[in-house]
Amino acid sequence: MLENRHALITGGGSGIGASTAAHLAAAGAKCSLLGRRSGPIEQVAGETSGKAIPCDVTDRKAIEAAYESARHAHGPIELLIVNAGIADSAPFAKLAADDWDRIIAVNLTAAFHCAQAALPDLLEGKDTRIIFVASVAGLRGTPYAAHYAASKHGLLGLMRSMAKEFAKSPLTVNAICPGYVDTPMTDQSASRVAAKTGRSEAESREAIAAFNANGRLVHPDGVATQIFTLCLPQSRDVNGAALVIDGGSDA
Repeated sequence: MLENRHALITGGGSGIGASTAAHLAAAGAKCSLLGRRSGPIEQVAGETSGKAIPCDVTDRKAIEAAYESARHAHGPIELLIVNAGIADSAPFAKLAADDWDRIIAVNLTAAFHCAQAALPDLLEGKDTRIIFVASVAGLRGTPYAAHYAASKHGLLGLMRSMAKEFAKSPLTVNAICPGYVDTPMTDQSASRVAAKTGRSEAESREAIAAFNANGRLVHPDGVATQIFTLCLPQSRDVNGAALVIDGGSDA
């Protein structure tokens, strides 16, 4: 269904990014996988016949060089999945400016650069996509993670503004808003909770999963399936949407 379509995925070495690569490749897409660490993206590239491209998405010149490498391998970018992101937590009163800047740089400013650098390809192509991986934190406040929530609120603002601006073009722009997903990022969050509370990591994971209404972590494949669906030609009229996947927490 996506035969020979060029999909570029940031944060493609693990979790949602790796699962998305597997789903798109299975449908015939040619995947370019960007990530800071060579090992994980090379492993995923090997499993999906894709191309691994090390890249720091906070560096605009590095993004542009990575995109040129991706184009050389697979042609113009047609499906852009902006997935790279980081998380952290701190009480607002103790939130350091450097930590604020770091989260905003990776989760929001890098998304701007990734989208803008791909725009010429996407506007010249046929039935093209940008899909931002946001978070339910972008839809509601999150205590002890003001910087993370702000970055994801900003990401949804970027998505909705682009969707309206390019509505008459071949490009649609949407976002996926997962709850807590069973990924290495959640593992890191569980470790931080365990260190601060004295709970075991298993207990900390259970506490995190409890924030999802169904009491379990979202599987990365569930998120990747929705990304895949948005990439299909049949989804060309879905534009400006923020799809929530969190087990029904706001139901």
